[in-house]
Amino acid sequence: MNRRDFIKTGILAAAAPKMAFAAPSRRSITIARTACEFEREPMIRPFGFKGGYLTEEWIVSSFVQSTSGRTGIGLGTQSSLWSDAKVFAENSEAGGNAIMFSMTQFALKRLVGRSFVSPVELNDWLWPQVWEYGRKVAANPRLRATYALNALVSVDNALWVLFARENGLTSFDEMIPAEFHPALAAHHAKCASIPLFSYKVPVAEIKEAVDSGYFFMKIKIGQPGTQEEMLAKDMARVSEIHAVLKDCRTPYTTSGLLPYYFDANGRYEKKETFLRFIDHLKRIGAYDQVAIVEEPFDEYADIDVNDIPLRLAADESAHTVKDALERIQMGYRAMALKPIAKTMSMSMKIAQAAFEKNIPCFCADLTVCPALVEWNKAVAARLPAFPGIGDLGLVETNGHMNFRNWETMRKDLAYPDAHWTRTEKGVFECDADYYAKSGGILEPMPRYERMFAKKA
Repeated sequence: MNRRDFIKTGILAAAAPKMAFAAPSRRSITIARTACEFEREPMIRPFGFKGGYLTEEWIVSSFVQSTSGRTGIGLGTQSSLWSDAKVFAENSEAGGNAIMFSMTQFALKRLVGRSFVSPVELNDWLWPQVWEYGRKVAANPRLRATYALNALVSVDNALWVLFARENGLTSFDEMIPAEFHPALAAHHAKCASIPLFSYKVPVAEIKEAVDSGYFFMKIKIGQPGTQEEMLAKDMARVSEIHAVLKDCRTPYTTSGLLPYYFDANGRYEKKETFLRFIDHLKRIGAYDQVAIVEEPFDEYADIDVNDIPLRLAADESAHTVKDALERIQMGYRAMALKPIAKTMSMSMKIAQAAFEKNIPCFCADLTVCPALVEWNKAVAARLPAFPGIGDLGLVETNGHMNFRNWETMRKDLAYPDAHWTRTEKGVFECDADYYAKSGGILEPMPRYERMFAKKA
């Protein structure tokens, strides 16, 4: 099926490019110096998912400088719990973060003296080495690949910034490698801002969010306890939420109903248990509102889901293109892209592979800092429209709901006062100014520039 056929199916509605792409010039770049730092950011309250709770996250900054003297700085938000719940459980919260940060440091050291022409190719060379190093540091031969990719986000972003500066590229559109243009050709006027409601968020707060304009509701399931305890808690939680939201309406869906997005983070061990959850959705009348169920099963369970009618999305199990294609074959019918957790380089590759298989994508969050929301939005705004949703990109962002110092963190944005950095009535406006400035992701970040200048 070619691109024209995709457009006819409606999957690529409103995805026509707004500009003619030109392949970016590419020059060989050699890394001369690197550095990194981290800052601890506390949560407003314990943030529950995967059967555990986070109280803080580490915001990592990576610095790279080429032999020409040009520099790039990238940010990353670490989540040991999301990347590998076993590592999180076997270490203190700070210990799990320290393991991941050591992997970032290792990666940056490996880059010194290395030459590259494409951040994607460099990432392909680097991440397997970081993964192998992480297995040793964590003393875990089954460490998930996402642990290495999460550790590399700040490094990869710094390399993209350096790549743009070395090649005279001033926009995200110019920066996209030609082979990924088909998957990232849209320029949506709006992106749905998807909030996340973890286990302990009161239903009254969820209703307040809807009343303020949010409409695409991401709800964590897979609560702590045995499988029976988890199922009972999940069914009770969904019943409570649906009772409050079932009569709410939105202009952004073809049905007019609020779309539900459930995220189990691999907590369901057997298909039979998950099917009981689906039966419960049908009993309470919530089934038809389910747009996405993300990662119901652990990736190692290797469960075929072709017989499950709901649209299941792969997230942390789709580490690489190979993994994503395997998930598609198993019956997963959506991909949660995470440029802010699996690197921009890997996410572009997965987006293109999914596009070629007619599998819709959206951008999920990792509870990241404001600057990384813009990196996520850069991809979400350019993906084909999601089935059943209007001409919108889909981007989850929940940092404002969970970080204690969110407004202070916003000061690191290149354009903190730009209207497109804030959600208005459930959406981000992505107008001409937004695209002209690429969300500010290629602009200098003064506080971090000063931080690394002191280390020169």
